[in-house]
Amino acid sequence: MTPLLFVFDIEASLRFYCEILGFTLKTRANYWAWIECDGVDLMLNTLYDPDQQPERPDLTRTATHEDVTLYFGCSDVDAVYDHFVAQGIAVEKPHVAPYGMKQLYVKEPDGFGLCFQWKVQ
Repeated sequence: MTPLLFVFDIEASLRFYCEILGFTLKTRANYWAWIECDGVDLMLNTLYDPDQQPERPDLTRTATHEDVTLYFGCSDVDAVYDHFVAQGIAVEKPHVAPYGMKQLYVKEPDGFGLCFQWKVQ
C-alpha cells in the first residue's frame, strides 16, 4: 500500500521527508512525487493547482490532517528523537504506550502525524 498525502507546499514536504527523514525521490511529475525509505512508499500531491494556490493553507481543508497518523517501525526510537532535536524540530521525548510500544510522535509540515515506534523488550 502506498498512502497519498495532499500537501500545501510540496517543496517543503519533500525537504522534510527527504532531508530530515531520509526518503529518496522515486518519481516526480509537476506537483506530485513518489518517495521511498527502507521499503516504505509514500506519495505527495499538492492540494491546489499552481494558479489556484492561496498564500496560506485553508485551515478548514487541512483540519482533518489531525486525524491521520502514519506509524513507522523503528528499532531505535531514541536515535530518531536525537535526530529531530539536532534538526531543530520541536518534538516531545518518546514514551511507552500502555500496550508496550515505545513511541515518538511528530507533526510533519502539513500537520499529519508521524509515529516512530518499537515494541519494548
